[in-house]
Amino acid sequence: MNLLVTGAAGFIGSTYVRGLLARDPAVRVTVLDKLTYAGSRTNLPAGHPRLDFVHGDICDAGLVDKLTAAADQVVHFAAESHVDRSIDGAGTFVRTNVLGTQTLLDAALRHGVGPFVHVSTDEVYGSIETGAWTEDHPLRPNSPYAASKASSDLIALSYHRTHGLDVRVTRCSNNYGPHQFPEKVIPLFVTNLLDGEQVPLYGDGRNVRDWLHVEDHCEAVDLVRTKGRPGEVHNIGGGTQLSNRELTGLLLDACGADWDRVEYVEDRKGHDLRYCVDWTKARTELGYRPRHDFATGLAETVAWYRDHRDWWEPLKRKARTP
Repeated sequence: MNLLVTGAAGFIGSTYVRGLLARDPAVRVTVLDKLTYAGSRTNLPAGHPRLDFVHGDICDAGLVDKLTAAADQVVHFAAESHVDRSIDGAGTFVRTNVLGTQTLLDAALRHGVGPFVHVSTDEVYGSIETGAWTEDHPLRPNSPYAASKASSDLIALSYHRTHGLDVRVTRCSNNYGPHQFPEKVIPLFVTNLLDGEQVPLYGDGRNVRDWLHVEDHCEAVDLVRTKGRPGEVHNIGGGTQLSNRELTGLLLDACGADWDRVEYVEDRKGHDLRYCVDWTKARTELGYRPRHDFATGLAETVAWYRDHRDWWEPLKRKARTP
């Protein structure tokens, strides 16, 4: 079987591809990735006999058509995903997340490709004070990033309802683990602390997120690909809710640092207070269970960054260069 995976030089997509190649000898994978600042060819195994890498843009209709014509299924990770960057400029997010998704859907429809797994985020739901979102909760995104992902979700689902395309959507909580670009909170804090620098904590640190190990997320995505139903949405959670202040304390302890290393900074514009997804559907219909407990997963993640300075130091230098 030939699988087209978009955005798989990034954090989550590369984890998915590495796991799939190790698990399923019958799958051949073609990766399409633009190699933006957050993607690196080194995240994927070099010289793997069942892996083809194509450097390109999901908005390139000709290239997407050619690759989709040779694929049996699509798993779509490619996205601009950093909220702060979307606040500074939303245009790239709309182009990649909305128009890029539509380009892929058009090609999949032309060539009869399916399932088409569209990987999204819990941020499309907005903010919830208590309880947890089920998949039928209204979408109320608050950041340009979340709005662009909500738009792509709705476009993807419309191709199922209008054309009968086998589209399946996942919405995950906050991911953590190795190979995450060091602008996201856990790798940013860990790498700053390892370098003796301050870490920036937004506002009063009360914002709550549910944490999901990237390998658990990727296994859930593959369950949706192989066992899910067309036109359905599945929430994927990790089961560990922490305020940003609580997470900061755990990271300080893991890196042997004190609270004097924390710099309280002005809160992010439109900062959602709390995210929490109800993933009962994935558990009961697909048999999804997170395998990583947070304490062990976080310790292993910190150790990975401590041992792989050669991976993240060049990325941080590049990000700081005007």
